[in-house]
Amino acid sequence: MHWLRVARLAFALSFASACSAAPPPPADTTHPLYGKPLPAFERPALDGTKIATGELAGRTVVVEVFASYCEPCKRTLPKAAAFAKARPDVVVIGIGEDESEADVRRMAESHGVAFPVIHDRGNVLAGRLRVRELPALLVADKTGVIQWIRIGDAGGDVDLAAVVDSLK
Repeated sequence: MHWLRVARLAFALSFASACSAAPPPPADTTHPLYGKPLPAFERPALDGTKIATGELAGRTVVVEVFASYCEPCKRTLPKAAAFAKARPDVVVIGIGEDESEADVRRMAESHGVAFPVIHDRGNVLAGRLRVRELPALLVADKTGVIQWIRIGDAGGDVDLAAVVDSLK
């Protein structure tokens, strides 16, 4: 009978921990791209690879928009880098809004970013993504539809894993 009590306790603990997991923070449902397809773009990344959103069908995509002058970006970018390393099943793309490519590269390198980063010359992609404030975080599901958006530092830290897992 001891094994039955242990099994019940293990079940109760696993159920309680699953129920107590914090839900992801709410998305900005007022953003004009919420519920719409991720805008198509094709750009070279700093490492020379080509990023084409049209080739990402069937994969969850996280887009982190940042700049070196953005203080909150210095907190969010390392978290995105850690998430990308832990979740190779998710495509993470960085978009740097600095005026110079050198500043974007320096920011990415100083925060351990290993995912592709695009220098958004002239803020063209920021305009297409309707980014009004930094940092910006957009998550598109496997069908390419943006299901989660956070523009600016509202709400503080974001658990990207919780956001991505909530899309399944």
